[in-house]
Amino acid sequence: MSDSASTGPAGSAGGSPGTSGTPDFDSMTRDIADVPAVEVITTVAVHLMSSAAVNLGLSEGGEEHRDLDEARKLIHALAGLVSASATEIGTYHAAPLRDGLKSLQLAFREASAVPDEPGQGPGEKFTGPVIG
Repeated sequence: MSDSASTGPAGSAGGSPGTSGTPDFDSMTRDIADVPAVEVITTVAVHLMSSAAVNLGLSEGGEEHRDLDEARKLIHALAGLVSASATEIGTYHAAPLRDGLKSLQLAFREASAVPDEPGQGPGEKFTGPVIG
């Protein structure tokens, strides 16, 4: 940890914010209050999708990262988020999220050595049975 980090807020260690050659933290971030809810929801959904895809082994060198138990949890969380927020974010934003979710659910079914019964797969509690 640097000395300036232990002395308190920026500028209290003998300089003004931004004079050390690094940008002021406040200028680098957006105020969370300014971020529309639809952007937060879709960003979280994309992170869940990406992580689930990696855990399904769909990334480059995927077999080494494959973990179906983790993928199941992520897909289930994604299904809950998409289902709960669909009316709030509108069809324009929800439709691609639903498509991505369905693709992950089908990939999970394909990757499973013993596929779940229809309606029992990850997230199907929220989406209903997923059939290719």
